[in-house]
Amino acid sequence: MKKFPPLSAARVRAATALSLAAILAACGGGSAGGSAGASTVDAAATGAIAPATATATAPTSPGSTAVQFASVLSSNASGQSETFSSAGFIDHTNPFFKPFGNGRSCASCHGEAEGWSVTPASVLARFTQSSGNDPLFTGSDGANSPLADLSTADARRAAWNLLLARGLFRIGLPVPTNAEYDLAAVDDPYGYASSKDLSLFRRPLPTTNLRFSAAVMWDGRETYLDPASHLCFAGSTSCYASSDINYGNQANHAVQGHAQFPAGLSDADRNAIVAFEQSLFSAQIFDNAAGSLTGAGASGGATSLAKQTFYFGINDSSDGDYQTHAAFSNQVIRAFDAWSAGANSTAPSTALADADTPPANAAALTAARQSVARGQAIFNGRPIFIDNVAGMPAASVRGSCATCHDTPNAGSRSTPLLFNIGVDAAVRRSADVPLYTLRNKTSGATVQTTDPGLALVSGRWQDIGRFKTPALRGLAARAPYFHDGSAQDLAAVVAFYNERFKIGFTPQEAADLTAFLRSL
Repeated sequence: MKKFPPLSAARVRAATALSLAAILAACGGGSAGGSAGASTVDAAATGAIAPATATATAPTSPGSTAVQFASVLSSNASGQSETFSSAGFIDHTNPFFKPFGNGRSCASCHGEAEGWSVTPASVLARFTQSSGNDPLFTGSDGANSPLADLSTADARRAAWNLLLARGLFRIGLPVPTNAEYDLAAVDDPYGYASSKDLSLFRRPLPTTNLRFSAAVMWDGRETYLDPASHLCFAGSTSCYASSDINYGNQANHAVQGHAQFPAGLSDADRNAIVAFEQSLFSAQIFDNAAGSLTGAGASGGATSLAKQTFYFGINDSSDGDYQTHAAFSNQVIRAFDAWSAGANSTAPSTALADADTPPANAAALTAARQSVARGQAIFNGRPIFIDNVAGMPAASVRGSCATCHDTPNAGSRSTPLLFNIGVDAAVRRSADVPLYTLRNKTSGATVQTTDPGLALVSGRWQDIGRFKTPALRGLAARAPYFHDGSAQDLAAVVAFYNERFKIGFTPQEAADLTAFLRSL
């Protein structure tokens, strides 16, 4: 295993040295037919939402037969999301959709209609249709324990209750042999976890908008150090491999682990999967309240997102932009600038209604769009005292949501810096997930966590509970949220931050920020 470089006293950095033998947490499963898994699910009968595809002649590429138009629309509870492919089409002959090993493909856990992740509603539909026999449901990572009873449909339902309820997969990782801590106690409701195989329950990250991700995996374990690379933290020797290398390793480990195919991917299949994933851009395109997210001059949707520039360290909130050397700008998301006019006015207005909006609906549409604009302003600029967050350069930093989500118009982190915002804390633990007590080998101090995060990769005490900052586009399609699915909706996400950092949102501010996140 590659070793972490020493940290400077001036700034805490997440140098994520990673094991090539790590098991991927997000990818695996299903059939070549898409997100419904190996068995075809009748959307009308189960309530699963099938994607609506734009009606146009689909461009083709040599050797491709089953293709769709580049812009794919999928319904969700908030409206519609859009996936745009820079390749000009979505090629369902790509090995991303190919079953391996136990019958899973990447598409089993990363479906078009689910924001290229997986949702509990889809999981339940597949379970109901197959009585828990779809390839999605394996004991190795889908069940709460590898020893779970899977002999009957009722037993399987109990074994996969976390997958069914929150779309969580079990990731088994050991405490590193050189860790600065040991495992002092385990409270596992399933009687399995130990220092050799901690049970960690995590959501599949979406396989879209990957262009904007500097860290790969929730705990960063597929983000590899490369001393010869130019992708380095400012003022340090912590340099990282290219995204092609990181995502290639990720895809291969997914097939070996989640699809239980030890031979792994051929070079051709691995490269094709990475190219496919990196061609995808997803975002909400229609909101039930705000209507078209490209209306009245706004630039929502995936097509606009695909035009966004990204490079390692762009608009970094710690050190400024790595290429232009401009200072960090907290005006990170600008998709709804055109809706800001009159956003704080209490007078009724129809100024933001589209030309074809019925007069009776114009005021409500304008009000909804003004709410989104106010939410964008809150996200970018509302002051937050970011206290006691491991990974930040100081114990207290005055910033905003944009401080951690600093990538322009994507909301990811432009460097592989991971943070602990407290999602893993014992006080947030639900009774259906394990709780681990870790003890510092030097000081004897203890901490309780539901998931040590980066600390299981680095072995460092200070890394306990640190996770990547995910991209924020297309949120509405892939509830629940956080790595552990503990926030059932976006209102719960806002409530968590409001409480954690004592922001003091008014009910209207919380509603505005929720409306904005829903529109991303």
